[in-house]
Amino acid sequence: MELTILICFAAYTALLFLVMWLTNRRGAKGNEAFFRAGRRSPWPVVAYGMIGASLSGVTFMSVPGGVYNGQWTYMPMVLGYVLGYATIALVLLPLYYRLNLTSIYSYLGQRFGARSEKTGASFFILSRLLGSALRMYLVVFVLYEFVFRAWGIPFWVPALVFIVIILLYTFRGGIKTVVWTDMLQTTFLLLAAIATVLAILSNLDLSISDLLKTSSQHGYTRIFETNPSAPKFYWKQIIAGMFITITMTGLDQDMMQKNLTCRTLRDAQKNVMTSSLLFILVNIIFLMLGAALLTYSDITGFPLPVNDAGTVVPDKIFPSIAFSLSTFTAVCFVLGMVAAGYSSADGTLTALTTTFCYNFLGFGKEKKSKVGSTTAAKKTNAKNDSNVPPTPPSLPHHSPLTPIAIRRIVHVAFALLYLLIIIAFRPFHNQSLIDTVFDVAGFTYGPLLGLYAYGLFTRRPARDSWVPLIALLSPVLCYILKLFSPSWFGYHFGFEILLLNGLITMLLLWLSSLTVKHQTLTK
Repeated sequence: MELTILICFAAYTALLFLVMWLTNRRGAKGNEAFFRAGRRSPWPVVAYGMIGASLSGVTFMSVPGGVYNGQWTYMPMVLGYVLGYATIALVLLPLYYRLNLTSIYSYLGQRFGARSEKTGASFFILSRLLGSALRMYLVVFVLYEFVFRAWGIPFWVPALVFIVIILLYTFRGGIKTVVWTDMLQTTFLLLAAIATVLAILSNLDLSISDLLKTSSQHGYTRIFETNPSAPKFYWKQIIAGMFITITMTGLDQDMMQKNLTCRTLRDAQKNVMTSSLLFILVNIIFLMLGAALLTYSDITGFPLPVNDAGTVVPDKIFPSIAFSLSTFTAVCFVLGMVAAGYSSADGTLTALTTTFCYNFLGFGKEKKSKVGSTTAAKKTNAKNDSNVPPTPPSLPHHSPLTPIAIRRIVHVAFALLYLLIIIAFRPFHNQSLIDTVFDVAGFTYGPLLGLYAYGLFTRRPARDSWVPLIALLSPVLCYILKLFSPSWFGYHFGFEILLLNGLITMLLLWLSSLTVKHQTLTK
């Protein structure tokens, strides 16, 4: 089986390179293709590919496995995603297109100043580099345990292979390639889930309606948690889903860079709303997969994977059953995991390169008026309406290297950081540490939420020099509250800590504006 999986993996990788070659034959070249894809990406392709970009290797295993403890109570959160996508389409995308942005954090520079821009970019780089590298680690770890360990290959070898492959097929085309490869990866993610469900139905001689009926009898398909004090109370899930999407998609360069490659604002809005509806369908498929896995275990007596304490490990349910069903389902699972790993890392690697080049190295810096300038808005809208490709990014004239050379150096450097994080994490791997790292990464989106909300919904200034301190202070205060609130107030914070984080950031920005106003009055 291992050899079959390796051959399929090689064939899939070859297919990615074929897509890379096809997408780079025509159209925009160089940095224009890498950063913006010439702003000519077809919106249906972007919408479909966004599904693969949103489903990491963790989600690929956690959503089906989560049915064991949570049934289908994840669905209200998915419905909240639709509200979040609507906010992105109606509020954030018009802003990004009006300002003709390549890196969305350039808005913070225009609104507040250079330190605010670098602060927002730094929080994105930190959270995405750590979070995405660890998601990639999980993919490498699962494949290593089920495939490469049997051959005596060291863990760092498949990690290096994955990073080199991603680096190579994104090295030239960047986001232009990622837009099309994400479409391919979405297909294989869905293929893995659908193939496993069909294999289980065939094995148990059940129809889909029989499966749903049996799953319902076992309580696996319960959607709404009606207890307000429960962590997955449906209204809490809906609100959480909305703000997860706003922050981790709308304020995330990795996710938004794909949207910004669409020809016009209207195309980008159609892309976002279409992908939100597709996301509902895809999550129904994965929840149905979770119900099918548990039903298979109940009927056949297949033992669910447990840890040393004898507790069921939900994230291992999918791989353990997929590998036991047949070689075909094992191969589909591996290809799905590979697709999830590639889609988590290729866009992120491109977005990290874009963010560093634009927000720290000054790519595309031109003389621009302040946010809200009518003249700038008219020029930008006229450019968008005419579909004329934007001006390629520029670099300060004192640089001894060309912009393409600098971009390539940055791209390789982030790939090396990816690899180092994956390898360094191996000795410390345990599930609780992974959860902790992801929880900490979630705190970094609070300051971004506060900065953008303050910039969009108020007209007040902020003291730019204070913003880095504010962005650090707010998560620290929230962490202290989350840690001690059970003993202080008898309340356990969940995801709403993100909202509190954003509110504290806004309050501190408002306090900083008082000093700006005072200084202005005294001049």
